[in-house]
Amino acid sequence: MAAPKPLSPRLAVPLAIALLLALGLVADFLWSSSSIPGRRFASASRTVKVKGGKARGKKTAPEVYLNATYADIPAPRWDWEEMPAAPVPRLDGYSVQIGDLLYVFAGYENLDHVHSHVDVYNFTSNTWTGRFDMPKEMANSHLGIATDGRYIYALTGQFGPQCRSPINRNFVVDTVTKEWHELPPLPVPRYAPATQLWRGRLHVMGGGKEDRHEPGLEHWSLAVKDGKALENEWRTEIPIPRGGPHRACIVANDKLFVIGGQEGDFMAKPGSPIFKCVRRHEVVYGDVYMLDDGNKWKQLSPMPKPNSHIECAWVIVNNSVIIVGGTTEKHPITKKMILVGEVFRFNLDTLTWSVIGRMPFRIKTALAGYWDGWLYFTSGQRDRGPANPAPKKVVGCTWRTKLHL
Repeated sequence: MAAPKPLSPRLAVPLAIALLLALGLVADFLWSSSSIPGRRFASASRTVKVKGGKARGKKTAPEVYLNATYADIPAPRWDWEEMPAAPVPRLDGYSVQIGDLLYVFAGYENLDHVHSHVDVYNFTSNTWTGRFDMPKEMANSHLGIATDGRYIYALTGQFGPQCRSPINRNFVVDTVTKEWHELPPLPVPRYAPATQLWRGRLHVMGGGKEDRHEPGLEHWSLAVKDGKALENEWRTEIPIPRGGPHRACIVANDKLFVIGGQEGDFMAKPGSPIFKCVRRHEVVYGDVYMLDDGNKWKQLSPMPKPNSHIECAWVIVNNSVIIVGGTTEKHPITKKMILVGEVFRFNLDTLTWSVIGRMPFRIKTALAGYWDGWLYFTSGQRDRGPANPAPKKVVGCTWRTKLHL
């Protein structure tokens, strides 16, 4: 069989040029596909479609598929029952549970109005049964809070509405007599620090600095007993590895845990006479740190997704930490705050995380409690729900569900 004749130069040259052009077009398409903003976001395996749209008369943007770090994680649907709402709506409020009573402190009703009282919910009767005032000098939001089972320690925090700076004054209330006393001030003010009572000492860690935005790493402690300070000054402790506000701080099995949080927060607009809040860049994270010997922080497995605004959104049940709601990373295109609708479980035996349920709606700064097999939460800022097309709003609603672990 005769060998095929080679292509003549007249045909070979145009064919080679066409092949090179085709390879270049393919390479350019692959590069541009991987470079479209929003195409790649870390940590979640699911993707969600975001429709394009017009912006200021420009052409319609194409649909892109975003890695869904901010979206819901698959979780079982739970049956929730709505209970009596709190007497007032409350955002960035704080709470502690003592027996069958949930003490709910302070918080915003809206950006221009803050509360200066405590409401009490009775889990046995499922009613709001009490109210008493806070000291007028005490912070109104972004507190640190802890209890020994009778006395509640309310530390530092923001005084007043909008985005005013924190103060360093600290108070304690006797839940039997409803009497308040003042404790030694912190070395400097802090905004929403991680706070807990551990081994006879109040521990205050991280939080935001005086501008509300810069993360603090400092860690102090103060010896207390029966609502009284045993020292005149706070003691410097080992700094926390990562600073910032809006974290859960928990003591379990004689270990101190700090969970989630964020770096940065809203700040006061420069020159604003009312300290009007303006947005600044925030980084939400799911880091978990543990202190057991008092000398070195250990980093544990992170939460299933970044989460903040969970200071009082947790309970301990069957040697597990249960956390409801929160906020996660902002939407990568719209940059809007995204609320969390999952219920997370941190197993204290294995130090591992799982997603065990879903809230009736997404919500941040929920105040959680547990009594007689029921998981409760109240207040916070809620997102759209299945039966509620309204946008985010501050609420005082209270819900419960049977918790099976």
